[in-house]
Amino acid sequence: MSKYGFYPKLIVILSVVLIVFGLAGFYIGTKKAALSDNSYSKNGKASLQALKARNSLLRQRLKSLTPQENYIVVDTGMNRLYLKNGARTIREAVVSSGSGNILKDPAGKRQWVFDTPRGEYRVQTKYVAPAWTKPDWAFIEEGEAVPKDPRKRIEEGVLGAYALGFGDGYFIHGTLYTRLLGRNVTHGCIRVGDNDLKFIFNAAGIGTKIYIF
Repeated sequence: MSKYGFYPKLIVILSVVLIVFGLAGFYIGTKKAALSDNSYSKNGKASLQALKARNSLLRQRLKSLTPQENYIVVDTGMNRLYLKNGARTIREAVVSSGSGNILKDPAGKRQWVFDTPRGEYRVQTKYVAPAWTKPDWAFIEEGEAVPKDPRKRIEEGVLGAYALGFGDGYFIHGTLYTRLLGRNVTHGCIRVGDNDLKFIFNAAGIGTKIYIF
């Protein structure tokens, strides 16, 4: 036998085996499909009724999960805020949400990601004419030294007339930059125009749910 004679025979044997198993698999698959089709044709009406019943149950469950009091939904992709009650939308507002930009501290290992958090939250605080306590990153971003005197961190008038805090320093608040509403430009907070913000502030109380996605 030549040193190459073994390989053609092996290829032929493998080819035959694959063809046999392929035909067997095709037959088995066709048989199963036929059985499945016959079963469906016999029980199609019953299956349809079962699906309708299941669909109705799912609708009831979803309805039970929907808050029946006022709540807020924020779509950060479309930059829209919805004040809702049950399935009804009371107010829709164009907003600005987090830019997703990253700021690194040139003097250390810290960095900040300016993104709006996603998830379920609640209104924890409400402020009229809020003042902004500037964090370290605000000074670093502006190329300024971080002050040691906490009084130098206070900045008036930049958060609008109202603010709703929902934890970890994030707020739904007003803006001086109304021309940027509808864009992802913030450091994580949700900016809202004056008229919409006033309506939302009055309609939401402490504990009002906020869903952000």
